[in-house]
Amino acid sequence: MHFLLSAFKLILIDLLLAGDNALVIALAVRSLPKRERRIGIVGGASAAVVLRIGLTAIAAHLLSIHYLQIAGGLAVLWIAVKVLVDASASPESAPTAKGFWQAIRYIVVADLTMSIDNILAIAGASKDNFWLIVFGLAVSIPFVVFSSDLLSRLMDRFPALIYVGAGILGQVGGEMILSDPFVVRTWHPTALFRYGVEGMLVVAVIAVGRAICRKK
Repeated sequence: MHFLLSAFKLILIDLLLAGDNALVIALAVRSLPKRERRIGIVGGASAAVVLRIGLTAIAAHLLSIHYLQIAGGLAVLWIAVKVLVDASASPESAPTAKGFWQAIRYIVVADLTMSIDNILAIAGASKDNFWLIVFGLAVSIPFVVFSSDLLSRLMDRFPALIYVGAGILGQVGGEMILSDPFVVRTWHPTALFRYGVEGMLVVAVIAVGRAICRKK
């Protein structure tokens, strides 16, 4: 019973924390032909979960490393611009093989950089039970796959959502940078300052992405 209750708690955590990951996957596979998207979603989500399992044991240590979240936030900002540019193009305009593996790479890198807090939450809820960790992360795959597939379909129907998604990733990148231990200790950013910086990064990601799209 204790195992089942812990497993249920992990599923709830996965559901609450899977939104950002599903958004990244949906944006990344938007550049693929429709027949390739499901494979990309399942492959990217599965690879990210396998790597998360390996990182869970050292998640608490990772959160204390200076500059790590700064680097992760910058990586998310770069990926936000890249997926915005790729998702804005016609899926049939890029070579399938290159586009497929590029999408998988974006998914894995973004998922790992954005998931340190998520991994720590799962590690705490599992109370260091390795099989509970594996179960919780494995069960999250269907939820992420369904959400990503739904979001990618909505982006096909409403292309403006591509910019909304990229803007959200810009906010996530800013939040990661401002949560880095070095930034917190050095500048003590207030809530108003954080909101201002995150808002500017949302605008910057969309503006840079649109400028690159126009240039192309």
